[in-house]
Amino acid sequence: MRVPLLDLKLQYAPLKAEILAAIEAVADSQTLVLGPQVEKLEAAVAAYTGAGHAIGVSSGTDAQLVLLMALGIGPGDAVITTPYTFFATAGCVERLGARIVFADIDPLTYNISVPALEEALAKTSRVKAIIPVHLFGCCADMQAITDLAAQHGVPVLEDAAQALGCAHPLGAAGAISEAGWYSFYPTKNLGAFGDAGMVTCRDAKLADRIRSLRNHGMEPRYYHHSVGGNFRLDAIQAAVLNIKLPHLDTWGAGRRAKAAYYRSAFHKHGLDCVLGLPTEPWAGTGVENHHIYNQFIIRAPKRDALRQFLSEAGIGSEIYYPLPLHLQECFQSLGYKTGDFPQAEKAAAETLALPVFPELTEAQQEYVVEKIGAFYALQPVGAAAH
Repeated sequence: MRVPLLDLKLQYAPLKAEILAAIEAVADSQTLVLGPQVEKLEAAVAAYTGAGHAIGVSSGTDAQLVLLMALGIGPGDAVITTPYTFFATAGCVERLGARIVFADIDPLTYNISVPALEEALAKTSRVKAIIPVHLFGCCADMQAITDLAAQHGVPVLEDAAQALGCAHPLGAAGAISEAGWYSFYPTKNLGAFGDAGMVTCRDAKLADRIRSLRNHGMEPRYYHHSVGGNFRLDAIQAAVLNIKLPHLDTWGAGRRAKAAYYRSAFHKHGLDCVLGLPTEPWAGTGVENHHIYNQFIIRAPKRDALRQFLSEAGIGSEIYYPLPLHLQECFQSLGYKTGDFPQAEKAAAETLALPVFPELTEAQQEYVVEKIGAFYALQPVGAAAH
């Protein structure tokens, strides 16, 4: 049996006719950049999340970049975030000349640790933003983070690139704090047919500035009040996303069902004593979509050998992320070293993403679990520990 990490063809098939018709309508209109489809998507995302404003842009990375630009973050400013995330979270800060300050992660959720954030705030001057990442589709501890931020007078900017459709008791991921952003990269829970992203924010003036900056700071045409960039969203991507968005909650429920099946199967096979399984910190709070499983992440003893074993059995997997950001070559100038963020380093060495998507079958999941069981039968290890 072959089990891919993700099979987007299965999602596309039932929507194919509708998506192709929407793309053809955009082609016939020849309104190819921004325009009615983008405006429709912006209104839909704002309504879906409860955000005051939503601004469509060219990618999740550009969404973060243009937001930081709109806030005037640059040289001399500090931004606190996690070292265990996709590169863009820190890369956008570096591109603007601001100083990246890392805070270690919580070992259970993989999101930024509140005590580590508190320590970083206490010893860092000129902090202009805190960026929690809702990693793998689960919200960070936003109540504690926003309380800390309020004490220090610092805005919270949510990296919700992996978390559209996820919610916290305080609200929807990306719309809980002052501003946030999403990625619509094809592998995300809501994926476009290429790169696309969205910024959300509460303040109307900030939203207007972001709209201006995504189009070179141009308003009116060929008059530039500031230096922005080309962060415009293509109409075809917006059209595809407009078709997909109404299905997002159903897909999220499907992912949660697959996660629940994994838990049950791992328990049945006695593997929950070997593996570290994902935690659900907001379960039982009355929030149905408290985790949307953009990835199903396990902690696995002998992780690299397990991944090779699964690959030979036809099972896809991925490592998110093999090297934490503070140890990346391009950030050597920050002065961090091995051992500075032990939880992030431990997660990088132990975690593995297993296939999880709505169309995954129980037979495929059982095959994954059986093969993991077979691996540890051949290479016994002790009980799992976070």
